[in-house]
Amino acid sequence: MTTTISLDGKAAIVTGAGNGIGRATAKALAAAGAKVCVSDTIAEDGARTVAEITEAGGSAIFMLADVANEDQVKAVVAATVAAFGGVDILINNAGIGGGQKRIHEVETADFARVLDVNLLGTFFMTKYTIPHFLKSGGGSIVNIASTYGLIGAPKAPAYCATKGGIINLTRQLAVDYGPDNIRVNAICPGYIDTSLGRRGPTLSESEFTAATARREKAAAMQPLGRQAQPVEVGNVAVFLSSPGASFMTGSIVTVDGGCVTTFNYGEASN
Repeated sequence: MTTTISLDGKAAIVTGAGNGIGRATAKALAAAGAKVCVSDTIAEDGARTVAEITEAGGSAIFMLADVANEDQVKAVVAATVAAFGGVDILINNAGIGGGQKRIHEVETADFARVLDVNLLGTFFMTKYTIPHFLKSGGGSIVNIASTYGLIGAPKAPAYCATKGGIINLTRQLAVDYGPDNIRVNAICPGYIDTSLGRRGPTLSESEFTAATARREKAAAMQPLGRQAQPVEVGNVAVFLSSPGASFMTGSIVTVDGGCVTTFNYGEASN
C-alpha cells in the first residue's frame, strides 16, 4: 500500500486479522507506521499476516483469541500494551455469518453464537481497550459493520441484527467518549472479494462455486459494478484511525460500490 498517512508511534489491535478485511487492514496500518497486534482464531492465518508485516519492515505480534471469550480478549489487550507500551487504535473486525436461513429455521445456539462473536466480541474488545485510551488521552475505534446492518437482507437474521447493533453501538460510544478524545466510527462494507472467507473448506465445490457466482452477479448490479478488494476497506480504516479524520466520530461509512444508494431491478445494466 502506498500512503501519505503516518501512524508512526501508534499501536493497533486488529481482530479477525488472519484473512480478508482484517488481514488487509492490519497490513495497511503497519504500512502507515503502526505497530500491530494481529488477533485471530486460526494460528496459521494470524502468523501469516504477522510474517507479511514483518517481511515488509513493519512490527507485529500475534495473539490467538476468540473475541467472544472475555479472558482471551483481556489477554490480547494486555499483550499489546506489554509489547508496544500502549494501544491507540482498535479495529473490531472479527465476525461470523449465520448461514442462509429464515429465522424460524435457525437453531437458538447458532443465533447466539453470531451474537457472541459479532456483538459481544465488539463489546469485550471495546470495554478492555478504552481504559488505556482514557489513560493516554485518546484513541480511535473502527468497527467493521456491514451494509446488512443498514438494510434488510434475505435469510440473514442474526447477521443483520448484530451488524445493525454494531452501527448504533458505534454512535452511542461516540456520544459517551467524545469528551475523552476517543473517536468511534464504523465501516459498512458491501461485497468484498474475500473468496467467501473460510467458507471454501466447509462447502462442496459446487456450493462454493454457486455462492461465488451469486456474489459476483449481485456486485455487478451496483453502480461501480464489481466487488471490492479487502485493501479498499483497509485503506478507509487507516484513514479513520488517522489524524486526518480528527473531526469524525459516530460516522457510519459505506464502502460498498454504491450498493445501498440504488434500487436494482434484478438485472445488471447492459
